Amino acid sequence: QVQLVESGGGLVQAGGSLRLSCAASGSISSINRMGWYRQAPGKQRELVAVIHSGGTTNYADSVKGRFTISRDNAKKTVYLQMNSLKPEDTGVYYCKLDDIARHVTRWGQGTQVTVSS
Repeated sequence: QVQLVESGGGLVQAGGSLRLSCAASGSISSINRMGWYRQAPGKQRELVAVIHSGGTTNYADSVKGRFTISRDNAKKTVYLQMNSLKPEDTGVYYCKLDDIARHVTRWGQGTQVTVSS
């Protein structure tokens, strides 16, 4: 029922910045968790950052100090501000919703991020 649509991916040079957005449509309970994952070719999907409905955030060690996750509950949108990008950040970034109260998980379609050296 709920759908997630990512946007904001693209090509950027190392050291540059990019802002990803994930907009949710449909009903979401007040108790939820939204996060960003990424996957490079031949590698498994990994957690990048997560933000809980209560405001708590968690980041992968590789992006701490460079990425910031935030959310706008009125717009039902989560953002990922990515600064000081490195070639190692290249991959498909996926938005994920965990609806805790309803025990439902949803994934977005993914958006490509490419960082050139």
